[in-house]
Amino acid sequence: MAAAFSFTTILLLLLCLLQQIIHGHGCDFYQGNWVYDSSYTLYTTSKDCPFIEKEFDCQRNGRPDNDYLKYTWQPTGCNLPRFNGEDFLQRFRGKSIMFVGDSLGLNQWQSLTCMLHKAVPNATYKLTRTGGLSTFIFPRYNTKVMFSRNAFLVDIVQTSAGRVLKLGSIESGKLWKQNDVLIFNSWHWWLHTGIKQPWDFIEIGDEMIKDMDRLLAYEKALNTWANWVENNIDPAKTEVFFQGVSPDHANGADWGQPKAKSCTKETEPVIGSSYPGGKHKAEIVLEKVINKMSKLEAVNLLNITTLSQLRKDGHPSFYGIGGHSIPDCSHWCLPGVPDTWNHLLYATIIQI
Repeated sequence: MAAAFSFTTILLLLLCLLQQIIHGHGCDFYQGNWVYDSSYTLYTTSKDCPFIEKEFDCQRNGRPDNDYLKYTWQPTGCNLPRFNGEDFLQRFRGKSIMFVGDSLGLNQWQSLTCMLHKAVPNATYKLTRTGGLSTFIFPRYNTKVMFSRNAFLVDIVQTSAGRVLKLGSIESGKLWKQNDVLIFNSWHWWLHTGIKQPWDFIEIGDEMIKDMDRLLAYEKALNTWANWVENNIDPAKTEVFFQGVSPDHANGADWGQPKAKSCTKETEPVIGSSYPGGKHKAEIVLEKVINKMSKLEAVNLLNITTLSQLRKDGHPSFYGIGGHSIPDCSHWCLPGVPDTWNHLLYATIIQI
């Protein structure tokens, strides 16, 4: 009798574990590898995404290879639930979703609008751009998918002394609070210097300085953002995500090919599930800030850094906005890697 009971118990536990694996519970979606699937086609920009930004449309810009379009992300030990764009829109009927960040946030926002339009091709849409705000509306569902350009998340203000990056201030948050879902990102602009640097001074408390360690400045700004989320967002009403840190591929030594100067001529991912260059320094800072928030449930981290590090082949290179003069190894072709970010966003949403 005891042996039978033991066998039955083990069988039930195994069935429970199998159910968890099938539905993704208890599985880390962000651990896995890229798998080539010749039949995989998510959407085509010419047919399914006529509104795509030129800088992301690598095929139309003349990229000669297309194998990079055929890789899908396979988590270790489970499968991602299928992306269902119509279900996504039904879930957010009458609601608003806002991406807040830099051009990598724009990359993800553009991807999601393409994926949703592909899912409901006969549904009308409205696209408007006013200043730094882009709004994509599906009137049938009364769903808004917006992008607000804010590269640093904290404020930059014009003063008599010049442009000041205020690491302890967020005034633009008034716009953020009006939304049901917020997806933040920031990192790309923190390393810019010279004419690309959009500020002249950094303000820390009452002190004004010319410059400082950029990673430390990033951490201080993220702490300000984390405090803003905890003090202004009710997790029961608004879901908050952080995109993670989108990596660039400017140095082949990072992926084990020291002779490669950049992402140019790269046509396939890094094989396996680990990146030779190790963990991204900005991602370490981001995880540190989120993990010490007092309301741990307040932010969902889309931990896309490692899986994106593996995709050295996914950038526009010479087939982006800069053409053959300036290779772009920071942004991503569409269709491409940001589609997987949104697939992971959807997978997270349906499990919350």
